[in-house]
This record gives sequence, C-alpha cells and structure tokens, in this order.
Amino acid sequence: MFTKDKLIKFFLALAVFAAVDGWIFTTMQSSVRASAATVRKNALVLLAKSAPSDPGLLEDWLSTVGTSLPGGAAVYLTPSIDDPEVYVPLASNETVLKLWLDVAATEDAKKGLESAYYFEDYASAIKAQLNGTPVRLFYAPITDDAQAELLGIAVFMAPETADANVERLLLGFALGAFVLFASLSGVSRFVRDPVVGFSVLVLSALAIVFIIFPLAEAFRLSFLFEGKPSLTVWAESLSGAHLQALWGSIRLGIWTASTSTIVGFLFAFVIYRTSARSKKFLSAIAQLPVISPPFSLTLSIILLAGNNGLITRQLLGMQNFSIYGLGGLVFVQTIGMFPIAFLTLAGVLQGLDATLEEAALDLNAGRWQVFRTVTLPLAVPGLLSAWLLVFTNSLADFANPLLLAGNYRVLSVEAYIQVTGRNDLGGGAALSLLLLLPTLTAFFIQRNWVSKRSFITVTGKPNLKLVELAAPAVRMTLTAAVWFIVAFVLSLYGTILAGCFVKNWGIDYSFTLSNIGEALSRGKEAIRSTLSLAAMATPVAGLIAMASAMIFVRKTFAGKRVLEAVMMMPFAVPGTLLGIAYILAFNKAPFLLVGTGAIIVISYIVRELPVGIEGGVASLRQIDPSIEEAARDLGADEGLVFRTIVLPLVRPAFISSMSYTFVRSMTAVSAVIFLISARWYHMTVLIYNFSENLRFGLASVLATTLIIIVMAAFGIMRLLVRDTGAFDKTISR
Repeated sequence: MFTKDKLIKFFLALAVFAAVDGWIFTTMQSSVRASAATVRKNALVLLAKSAPSDPGLLEDWLSTVGTSLPGGAAVYLTPSIDDPEVYVPLASNETVLKLWLDVAATEDAKKGLESAYYFEDYASAIKAQLNGTPVRLFYAPITDDAQAELLGIAVFMAPETADANVERLLLGFALGAFVLFASLSGVSRFVRDPVVGFSVLVLSALAIVFIIFPLAEAFRLSFLFEGKPSLTVWAESLSGAHLQALWGSIRLGIWTASTSTIVGFLFAFVIYRTSARSKKFLSAIAQLPVISPPFSLTLSIILLAGNNGLITRQLLGMQNFSIYGLGGLVFVQTIGMFPIAFLTLAGVLQGLDATLEEAALDLNAGRWQVFRTVTLPLAVPGLLSAWLLVFTNSLADFANPLLLAGNYRVLSVEAYIQVTGRNDLGGGAALSLLLLLPTLTAFFIQRNWVSKRSFITVTGKPNLKLVELAAPAVRMTLTAAVWFIVAFVLSLYGTILAGCFVKNWGIDYSFTLSNIGEALSRGKEAIRSTLSLAAMATPVAGLIAMASAMIFVRKTFAGKRVLEAVMMMPFAVPGTLLGIAYILAFNKAPFLLVGTGAIIVISYIVRELPVGIEGGVASLRQIDPSIEEAARDLGADEGLVFRTIVLPLVRPAFISSMSYTFVRSMTAVSAVIFLISARWYHMTVLIYNFSENLRFGLASVLATTLIIIVMAAFGIMRLLVRDTGAFDKTISR
C-alpha cells in the first residue's frame, strides 16, 4: 500500500500544489493590501479635507477623528512662525502625542513631512502601536482653499485590523485548500477502499469543525479574562454560590432519576410482564411526555398549582402553597422523563426469557421470591442504565428550571443568566463546562453498562411465553397505579388545551377564542421558522447517522474509536454549553454563522446525531454481513451496497432517526435559545416568553399547536415502522 513510488509521487504532487497554492495566496494578499491601501488613502484624504482652517477648532476636530477612524487618532502639525520647517504638534491626548514624539525623529517621519511640505500625501510602511492596536502613519497636507499655502499637516494613525482579518482569512483558505488536497490525494493513493476513506474524512471534518472546535473555543475562553490568560473566570465559577448551584443540579438529578426509574419500571413491568389490558394505549401515553414540548408540562403545572393555580388558589384556596423549587422540579421532571426510563426498561423486560422464571416457580419458589431473585437481577443493568440516562438528562435540562426553579439554583440556568444577563460568555462557558463533569461521568458509566449488555443477548429461538408473576391483587394494584398516572398525564395536557380558551388564567376564566387568533398571528413566523429548520435538519441527520453507523460497525480504520467517541459526545454535552460554544466558534471569520438559520440546523443535527447513530449501530449488528459481501463479490461498490442493501434493511432505524431528529428539533430549547435571531425564531422560545409575561392563553395555544405537529410526525413514523409482533408473548400462569 505504501510503496516508494507512491510516496514519491504523493510528495511531488504536494510540492507542486503547495507552490501553486502559495503563489495564489501571495498574489491575493498583495492585491488585498493594495486595495486596502487605496481605500485607506482615499478615506484619509477626505478626512484631512474636513480639518478646519480656524486654529481654535482644531482640538474639537482631533477629538472627532476617533469616530471616523475607530481605534485610530491624528496629530495636527502647525508650521512655526519663526521656522516653517519646524512643526508644533497638537494631539487629542497624551498617548497620541507621545507616539508622535517617538517617531518624529525617524527618517520615515522626515520623509513624510517633506512629502506633505510639497503638497503630497505619504503612507508610511512602518507599523506603530497605539493602545495595543497596530497602526500605520499617513501624512496629509492641509492647505487653503486655493491650495497655495500649507496651513498644517495631519498625521493620521490608522489601524490595520480589517486588513489583518482579511489576510488571516486568506491564509486560512490557503491552508485549508492544502490540507484538503493532501487528504484527498492521500486517500485516493493509499486507501484500499477510497469511498470509505472519503467518508471517514468527511465525518472527521464534521467532528472537528462542529464538535471539537466549538467546545475547544468554549474551553479556551474560560481561561481568558479581559483578553488575557487568567484563572479569574474559573475562580469565580468555583465560588460558593456556583458550587451550590452545581450541587443543586446533582441533587435534582438524583431525585429525578430515582423517581423516574421507579415509575418507568412500573409501566414497563405492567405492560410487558403482566396480562393487563390496553397495553398499546398505555405504551403510547407513557411515551407522550418525551415527544411533547419541554415547556408543556411545566406550563400545565403552573396553570393548575401555581400562585394563581386552578386547584391551589381557586378550588382549595391555598395562600402559602408554592410549586416552585426542588419539589416542583422533581415532580415535573419525573412526569417528563420517566418515558426515558420506560423506553430503556421496555426492551429489557420484553426480551427476558421466561424459562428461568418458570423453572423457579416449578421449584416451588413464591412469586415475590422469583421476582426478587430472578426477574429483578436480570433487569439490574437496564435499571442502572435507565437511572443514569435520566440523571444525565436532568442535569442538562434547561426548560423546566427556567420556569419552575424559583429560588432553587441549578447550574444550567446560572449559565444562561451569566450569558444573557451579564453578557459574560466566558463565565457561561465555564459554568457549562463545570456541569459537564457529572454529566460525562454519568454518560461514560452508562455507556459502559450498555456495552456490557449488548453482549448478553438472547440467542436462538426466543421464548414467547410470559410467566404471570404478579398475583391478581398485586396486578390490579399496579395496573391501577399506572392508570392513575396516565389519567394525571392526560389531565395535564387537557389543562393546556383548556388554557387556549380561557381569557386570563388565574383571574378571568371566561370562555374566549381570541387567544387562538392572536397566538397564531404573533407566532406564525416562529411556526414557519421552526418547521422549515426542523425539516432541513431531519434528512441530513438521518443520512449522516446511517452512514456513520455503517462505517463504525462494518469498517476498520485507524482512530475509529476516537472518531466514534467524538461523534457521540454531543449526547453528554449540556445544551447550554453547546449553544454558548457555537456562539463563540461561529461568530467570526471564516465561520460567520451566528444569526443565520444554518447554525440552528447544524445544532439540531449535531445534538441529535448520537441517537441516530446508536439506532443504526443496533440495526446493523442484526444484519448478516454476508449479504453485503455477496453484493461486493458481484461487483457493487460501497456506495451501491449502502444505497441498495444497507439502507433498505435499516429502514426502520433510519425513519426512527429522522423522526426523532424532527421531534427534538421542534421541541428544542436549551441550545437554540442562544442561537435564535430576528430572522429565525423558535416556537419553544416564544412559548417561554409568553409564559414569563403571564400570557398563559397564548402560550397554551402555541404549545397545543406544537404538540399537534409533533404528534402528527410521530404518528406518521409509527405508520411507516409498524410493530412486527415478534416479541408478543402468550400468558403462562
């Protein structure tokens, strides 16, 4: 593969391309410098013509030069009456005057003064420093109206910041072109399968630009204070108040994960390990909170149990009750996140082989003993995985604490306030990175357990019998508890629907339809933006996820594990950190994306990509590689194999990935709240703004609209990917 002839040709091609690339860069650099010099000269000549002929007005004119020449200044030289070749300097401040006195004795300054004496402009080639900004001196003669007498000489100190930025951009493009050529040439010459090589190259570029680079920028900024390396930001972030908020986030995560796992296990056990009725309906309701907007349940709780809640104030007359704080947050997050635990545990309990339970019963073990010694131990990996998943999501949750935290402090909201309230991006980045520590810890533990579970699967023909462990009384009690939770969840969504038709919740409960018209009128642009951005992100995320899964499962290459870890990293990164990192990374050349719809689409794709990759990996591991090998033996290349064999076989995972991306894009808030602009707004942010302004009727209308859109997309996905019934079990008592 690496032969001497190939290496010689490769380095020769690199040398030729480097020479051409360097020539193009230097040519464009010279052109840019010449153009900038011409523009600067014309601007300074016009500025010199604005100098007053009245000496008494010179000080005022000098003080306004900084407005026309940001970061620059000027010195006005008046010829001495005794000796016309001696000039008396006048400057706006001592710093500018000192700079002129330092350069006045140089040969370049003498040349500039001589040129101006003969009514000629002169642009100095020597750089100077003014308040830390590089400047060049420009000498312009000031004459009378007849241009017959020299009244003075204006020495402008013009900054070169814009030119330096353009040159850095050109240098970046030149280096980028060389790296791209070297990469493509290296893959085509030295990689046995160029399609795979190019795919790995593209994925690596995406990972570097949109994952590593933004996070590195956030990390770098956290060590800067007033533009200089410092630990000041981290010293403030590790202060008592912020550490208290970190402990508040961890405490909230522990409580939420514990309660959500219990509720999720209850649902999974009743649906998949008992003979309860209406299982499909219960399963659908159990998944409802995870596909609805994050503000919806919080909004409903405020309408029912807030300071002016229907239950707390209107029905019970409670004056001192408050839903705000840790208790309310745990309650809302449990209702919103127990579906995560349910979906994790559903596969575990559904796939358990009932043979062990049946054997234990045959040995005269009691139902509770079988559950405690057989069923529960087999479900422990799933329980721990579910707990850690909910814990990770709770730490990263931004929407619920934003509305319901009250005086309880959590780090995700602290980071948001640091950025929006104090305009401190570095402080916000440091707080988000601090939140990343427990999140990453939980994530890697969860990944370790999942990877272990993936090797302990049921092999051979599955056992389609279900042993009814719960006694009739226990089954009825558990089923009643599940139906109670279902009824409560439905009542929460019913409250949102009712809020659409109430004039002013908490004050005036009279019926009205005005909320619908006003909310849809004020939110039509946000609805259009949210739909279009989510629709653009969905197919791209699905294709990238399936291609990534194909490469990670079927191919072997250097750095595979590292690339996979980087691609999965956004799952563990809090949304606040991702939003802040994108502001820092893409608010300057050459990636000036802040304020555009592109950066929101990219954040959707990057944020939800790990879930699609995981789904694709799981599907591909169930497909026999010999099918693809047979196609290759018949002459199909990798692209054809992927399009005609792999993609159709992973169609359920592909559609699920796209549907998940669409749903999460429609309901996103933590990262997108930093990236929205006047041109590209988001429905969840508008719902939050309405809720903050106590316009609950408008917020309810938009939340209901968002739920309808998301449910429609989820319903279409369920139609496209039907349950095959492969794991349906018959009851064995």
